[in-house]
Amino acid sequence: MTITNITAIKNFVITGFPGLPPEYYGYVSALLLLVYLVIVFGNTFVLAVIMWEQTLHKPTYWIFFHLAMTDLAFGTVTLPKIIARYWWNDMVSSFGACFTQMYFVHSLGATHSLILMMMALDRFIAICFPFKYTVLLTNKTVSIACSLCWIITFIRLMGIVAHALSLPYCNLNVIMQCYCDHRSITQLGCGENVAYVTNVAFANAMVTLLVPLTFISISYFSIIITVFKMSHREKSHKVLSTCAPQVFITCLFYVPRCSVYVTNTLGFHFSPVARVVIIMMYSLIPASVNPVIYCFKTKDIKMALMKRLNITKVSTAAQADRK
Repeated sequence: MTITNITAIKNFVITGFPGLPPEYYGYVSALLLLVYLVIVFGNTFVLAVIMWEQTLHKPTYWIFFHLAMTDLAFGTVTLPKIIARYWWNDMVSSFGACFTQMYFVHSLGATHSLILMMMALDRFIAICFPFKYTVLLTNKTVSIACSLCWIITFIRLMGIVAHALSLPYCNLNVIMQCYCDHRSITQLGCGENVAYVTNVAFANAMVTLLVPLTFISISYFSIIITVFKMSHREKSHKVLSTCAPQVFITCLFYVPRCSVYVTNTLGFHFSPVARVVIIMMYSLIPASVNPVIYCFKTKDIKMALMKRLNITKVSTAAQADRK
């Protein structure tokens, strides 16, 4: 690692993928740029469709809207810097910029987790208490609840970042990661409080991950029990199909993260390269894939897109006939 001669770190060095040969830098930067463009265009498309299509102004789709915003924001916070690292060899991140990125990385991840919980709540009430759905979940209540997910999380994570800022950073300044996160930064700290700060952040991460996951698991388990009690198989299949996109999106977010935490708890540690690759995969694949799930696995969005496409075809044909 790089050792500085000063006692206060002013910059951090982002290594990206440890040990990657320079001849592959161009390919990696091009791949990351492609992923970023997919995230930007895919999620922007979803946001635009939900915003402008009146038939999608429903609680379920406003939740999708907030999920797309977290995916778009996360890609924008993390990818440009690592693309610049491999494209222009821009490895240096200032002290303030690195902590700012860490704040947004963890805040967006925690917000996404809470909005997934909102999505499970939406399906739970719709299937288990269908007659109360329109009363309990309105566009207004969902918008307020999702907004609170953002506000409360961003306020709460200020404490975690401030706690990390309280550590002195003496000599080490190389971050073995593609972006600044809490673990990568605090392990470079010095002094007797490093372990305490790390443990507090880990406890917070467990609460952030497991509390929504517990609620989500209970919600979908209750949905399955309700479906099994239905007398008509065709109706139960239709009900389950409405949950399929939500379950898939939730699994994309939680399964890789839980697997990493479980393996670490059991004492299995990944190599630095494997750890970076796994983190990048479970951070970016959901943000890239989710728009496809929204558009092709959600009936109302698919119908809205088909309707718009048919209108465009009819309009084009009419203009051709006039000519």
